[in-house]
Amino acid sequence: MYDIEKSLEQKIISQNKARPTVFFTEAGDIRLLESICYLTRYIRPVIPASEFEIRDIFDKKLSHIEKSRREYTISQTAFIDIAKEENLRDSFAKELVHETAEAGGTTSYDEALEIISDPCIFGIFCVRLNHADMVVGGSTHEPVKYFRPVIRYLKKKKVCSETGVFILPDDNTENIYSQNIIVFGDVGVNGSMTAETLAHIAVDTCTIARNIIPEDVLPEIQGAMVSYSNHGSDEGPSPELVKKASELVPELLNEYREQDERYGSILIEGEVKVNVALSQRSARYYSSSQTDDWDGPANVIICPNLDMGNMLYHLYATRFPDAKKFSIISGIGFSAVDLARDCTADDIRLGVKATILNMLMKESWEKTPVDTFFKRYRVLTINPGSTSTKVSLFEGEYEVISEELKHSAEELEPFAGRAVSSQYEYRLKMIEDFMKRNNFQIEDLDAVAGRGGLLKPIKHGTYTVNSRMLEDLSAGVAGEHASNLGGIIAHNLTSGTDTDAFIVDPVVVDEVYEKVKITGLKEIQRFVISHALNQIASARRWAIEKETFYENINVIVAHMGGGISVGAHCRGRYVDVNNALNGEGPFSPQRSGSLPAGQLIDLCFSGKYTKEQLKTLNKGAGGLIDLLGTNDLRAVEEMMDNGDDFAAIVFDALVYQISKEITSLIPAFDGEAIDRIILTGGMARSKRLVEGISRAVSLPGCGVTVYPGENEMRALAEGAIRVLQGKEDARVYE
Repeated sequence: MYDIEKSLEQKIISQNKARPTVFFTEAGDIRLLESICYLTRYIRPVIPASEFEIRDIFDKKLSHIEKSRREYTISQTAFIDIAKEENLRDSFAKELVHETAEAGGTTSYDEALEIISDPCIFGIFCVRLNHADMVVGGSTHEPVKYFRPVIRYLKKKKVCSETGVFILPDDNTENIYSQNIIVFGDVGVNGSMTAETLAHIAVDTCTIARNIIPEDVLPEIQGAMVSYSNHGSDEGPSPELVKKASELVPELLNEYREQDERYGSILIEGEVKVNVALSQRSARYYSSSQTDDWDGPANVIICPNLDMGNMLYHLYATRFPDAKKFSIISGIGFSAVDLARDCTADDIRLGVKATILNMLMKESWEKTPVDTFFKRYRVLTINPGSTSTKVSLFEGEYEVISEELKHSAEELEPFAGRAVSSQYEYRLKMIEDFMKRNNFQIEDLDAVAGRGGLLKPIKHGTYTVNSRMLEDLSAGVAGEHASNLGGIIAHNLTSGTDTDAFIVDPVVVDEVYEKVKITGLKEIQRFVISHALNQIASARRWAIEKETFYENINVIVAHMGGGISVGAHCRGRYVDVNNALNGEGPFSPQRSGSLPAGQLIDLCFSGKYTKEQLKTLNKGAGGLIDLLGTNDLRAVEEMMDNGDDFAAIVFDALVYQISKEITSLIPAFDGEAIDRIILTGGMARSKRLVEGISRAVSLPGCGVTVYPGENEMRALAEGAIRVLQGKEDARVYE
């Protein structure tokens, strides 16, 4: 059976957009609650019930779902009491009074308040007035209570329709339906039909099919506008209706094709008998009246009336109980999901994902217009580097602005030989200018999150910038680095305002056990310093994708950039990592990696190098630079492609050493299973490197996930937002 759910998920993720807000009207339906437990990666759920009520249902009726998933679902959900939402009820009631008057009716304000108090109508008006993006209902309500109000209050186009999609089980149906896929329209909306309406239904149904089913699965969307007549073989009102509608289809379809070339793979034919649409055998017998370019079989059936469409949908649902099925409403901006009373949790999940995909594919949608249920905290993130300062403005999950402020050698020359903290006024001025250019002030922000610098060893988390931290950053107690400016600038920007200043997961995060630091010399202990921000952010990202918490997973993360850090994350604790700053672990583009101690000692006392020269070879001029004269992995791969045998050996050695470092961390989990190996950083963009490591580390059987790049700005914002949302407490630096 074609995996429609996996396909929908991949296409949603590829849109790379924020999660829409979805209002679920029927809070007591366990099918609906079960589906939500598997949707939080893609949506922000709103439920009209208390957290206590939902927890009680989870514990008593959904205990088969693992507790960590239930807890994560609760953490991602907004729970509301409609009776207490006085401002929303007031605005919704006024809108209902106005809408009723526009339609030629009358409703008093008090009557409207009572109507609005119904969860179905309340949810619909949340969407109508932009507090939510989608409403889901119908599983416990008759169509007149939910579905018809959806069409009335959310209609955006002249014609609305409902498309029914079936992925049938793997049996003998594939010789009728390609990939066992069959799509029906209209299955729910239009009780009366005109040729114009039917033409719109035909085009909308086929474009939805194209949106959700990739071209490599169904190269062509073959739509058949069915009738009891086949191209004029019979007469009557229905064939005449279909014939007129089919004449209107080309112009409507061309409008879509002008927007997206994918719709060029849609073919719509009418009027066609159902048996001709689905059977090559039948088509041969009726071929004398068929056009030459219709070769079937159809994968989309456009029905001439609602009775036929609705009956076909429910007939197939009954005949194929194991089918994957769902419906999608068009003409309302994909802002609602209509559920059958006998739907399953799988049906709900698929319907929501399919509707989300269609909504996200609209270029006009970027985020929920009004952040009523999920406040979009505004966070400025600051990441100072040696020759630039990256700044980004986030509104919740949405990155609004991003810019890299460059610092030329001439501009930095006055600070040469001085503490890095001496640059803060210069960089602060550039950030303030950035804010002016983009028309926002510090008072418009909820927080500023700076890159954490070289501090004393601390646990992971988000820290409030306090006086002790400022002293240590300014003094460079653990060393001088541009990242020390992150906390200093954040503090100076927010001083005297209500805006919070944070740092998040600095490089000095140290949560390893004492045994990890022991070496064979009592005078030497391992020192922990790493790409903690991206390490922990990558682990959190994978946990979120699995709809659970960082505290519930066991992962190994390999950050592969100018330096390489390989870390073990065991149930929310960063339990081991190599000292990437000082070149421990695998060699990297710029660093030597761990070296044989005896040979290193001999080299130190050979007189060939000074101490500073050796330090530079260890960090800055070692690794690929020393071996091949470049710190660019792409250049190394080009050497290999040009037949450089030594470059190939060095590349293989790099793959081997990174893989060896990854698998060396298996004991860090104390016998527990490893959930995933994660590859991240700039070098994770190399397909050849990723494939080599993936092969080498396949034995643990946990699989590999790749997050190319560093994503540090988002990680800073997310750390601040977790505190602002109350999901974490800000830590105190002591």
